[in-house]
Amino acid sequence: MSRIIGRKQEIEELQELYRSGKAEFVAVYGRRRVGKTYLIDETLGDHITFRHAGLSPVDDNNKQNLMKDQLQHFYHSLLSHGMKKSHQPTSWLEAFYMLQVHLQNIDDGSRQVVFIDELPWMDTPRSKFIMALEGFWNGWACHRHNLMLVVCGSANSWMLDNLVNNHGGLYGRVTYEIKLSPFTLKECEAYFKSLDIKLSRYDIVQSYMMLGGIPFYLNYFKRGLSLAQNIDHLFFAPNAKLRNEYDRLFASVFSNPEDMKRIVKLLSTRHSGYTRQEILAKTGMDSSGAATKMLNALQTSNFILKYLPFGKGKREEAYKLTDPFCLFYLRWVEGHDHLNPDFWMLNMTSQPVISWRGIAFEEVCLTHIPQIKAALGVSGVSSEQSAWAVKGDDDTEGTQIDLLINRKDNVVNLCEMKFYGDTFSVTKAYDRKLAHRQILLSEMVNRRTVIHPVLITTYGLTYNEYSGVFMHILTLDDLFQ
Repeated sequence: MSRIIGRKQEIEELQELYRSGKAEFVAVYGRRRVGKTYLIDETLGDHITFRHAGLSPVDDNNKQNLMKDQLQHFYHSLLSHGMKKSHQPTSWLEAFYMLQVHLQNIDDGSRQVVFIDELPWMDTPRSKFIMALEGFWNGWACHRHNLMLVVCGSANSWMLDNLVNNHGGLYGRVTYEIKLSPFTLKECEAYFKSLDIKLSRYDIVQSYMMLGGIPFYLNYFKRGLSLAQNIDHLFFAPNAKLRNEYDRLFASVFSNPEDMKRIVKLLSTRHSGYTRQEILAKTGMDSSGAATKMLNALQTSNFILKYLPFGKGKREEAYKLTDPFCLFYLRWVEGHDHLNPDFWMLNMTSQPVISWRGIAFEEVCLTHIPQIKAALGVSGVSSEQSAWAVKGDDDTEGTQIDLLINRKDNVVNLCEMKFYGDTFSVTKAYDRKLAHRQILLSEMVNRRTVIHPVLITTYGLTYNEYSGVFMHILTLDDLFQ
C-alpha cells in the first residue's frame, strides 16, 4: 500500500466495502490512464478471487475485436483461475453461468472479490452483455454475502448510462461508485518525488498544462532530464511515447471516435468554447439527439465542460475543451509530422509558447478551485464558479475574466491568473484595465455584493504604487496545498 500516491479516500472506501459483510457491486470509472486498475491492484490485489480485463475495441491492426474474441478471452481467464477445462461459451449468459459455477466450487466462506476491468469493451454490438450481467448479479451474486464485484471502465458515459444510472434490470443495483480523478498538483509533486525526479513547482505546473496530472503519462518522465527534454521525449522525438496516445484515447473510450475528435478539435480553437448551436453549425452535425448524446459523453468523460457564463441565460450555455493533454496535443503536435525532435527545447522561450502558457495556467487554476478557496479562507462558503465576458462596442471597451467565484456571503472574487517567471508587476495601464472590469462587474451584481480582486500568480507581486489593487495574492504554493 505504501507505493500508491494519494487516493487515501478511495482506498479507505474500498477497504470498508471489502469488510462490509454483504454483497457489493462497485463501479470504478475515470479517464483512461488515470490509475483505476492500479488502485484496485494495490488495495484489493491480494484478495482477488477472479480477474478479467476486456479486450480493446480494436487491435493493433485496427481490426475490431468481436463478441467471439471477448468470450474466448473470458474463457481463458476462467481457466487461468482454476476452472476445470470445459468448452468455450457461445453467449454471455453461458459465460457468466460458468463464472457462477466456478465461484461456487471454490467457495470456502471467505470474501470473494471478482474484478472485471475495462467492462465497456466487453459490450460489443448485439452481444446482450448487459442482460447477462444483470442476470448474473440479480439472479445469483447479490444473494452471496461474501461476494464483492468490482468493475472498472474508462468510458465514463457507458459506466454511468448502463450501470450507475441504469433504468432497467440493473436499476439501483450498484452499491457504490468511485470516480477516480487525475492527480492534483500536490499529488503530482509527491509522485515525481517517489520516482526521484527533481522538478521545481514552476516546472510541475507546466507539466500539468501538458499532461493534466495523469499518472501513467508522468511515469514516462526520465530522471536527469529537464522538463523540456522530457516533453521532447514524450511528444516530439522519433517513436515518442505519447505521439499516438491521442488517437488511442478516443478509440478506447468511444464507439464513434472520429465524430468525437471532430467536436474536440473545434473546441480547441476557442478558449471560451462554443454554444451548442455554434458546434452544430461549424461541424455540420444535425440537431438530433445524437449530437446531445455525444456532447454529454464528452462531458461525463471529462474532456469538455459545459458552463453558463456569468450573467448569461440558459440559451448561452457553452462547451469548452478542458482536458490538458488534448489541448496540448492539438496545439503543438497534431498535423506536425516533421517536427524537430528537440522542438520544445528550441521553442520553450518563444512568444507563442509564452502566450500559450498564460492560457494553460488559467486551466490549471480552474482545476484547483478547492485549493484557491482554501487559500482565500472560504472553503466552507457555498459558491459558484464561472467565466465572464462583455463584448465591446463603440462606447464601451469589452473585457473577459476566466474565473469569478460568486459566493453566498455576498462577495465575488474576481480572479486574475498570471503565469510569470518572476514576480508580477502591476502597471498603470493594467491598473486601469482592472478598474474598468470592476465597474462593469459592479453593474451586474446586486447592491449587497462586494468585489474582491484576487491575483493568482507564480511568485507573488512586486510592490509598487499600483500593487494595492489586489485584496488577495495567491502563489504556486497555494495551488499545491
